Amino acid sequence: MTPPLENRAISAAIPQSHRDSFDKKCTAYLACRLAGGSLPVNPLWCALVDGRVVINSAQGRLKDKAMRRDGRVTLCVTGPDNASRYLEIRGRVEEVTTEDAEKTIDRMAERYLGVKVYPNRAPGMVRVNYWIAPEKVAAFPIQRS
Repeated sequence: MTPPLENRAISAAIPQSHRDSFDKKCTAYLACRLAGGSLPVNPLWCALVDGRVVINSAQGRLKDKAMRRDGRVTLCVTGPDNASRYLEIRGRVEEVTTEDAEKTIDRMAERYLGVKVYPNRAPGMVRVNYWIAPEKVAAFPIQRS
């Protein structure tokens, strides 16, 4: 039986037990609030850099507008080998930048697709990095000592 949420190990850091998911082809599901209040959930690529999660998208998309307007987000990051082993990361977009965003999407394309250059660029597309600082992190299944 799963313990109630208040009895689960919740911290503000990604636990060591689940960091390996970011070294593989993990999938993150992003929930962010649109202007009308709805909460779409989108699968996307991510990376963990110095304790923050970085995701990448194109400027002008709905998630870009939503995260700029309201930086509160939730990510569910599933392990590539077992979808029942996952992280729930509630956090805040603390930085939005185009700096190195093209390099970021190329590195992610190499990990996820096995290609050196992200193949889905469109003319005029501006790539953006969103740096998410975890505020509450819950790892599942719970690691018992």
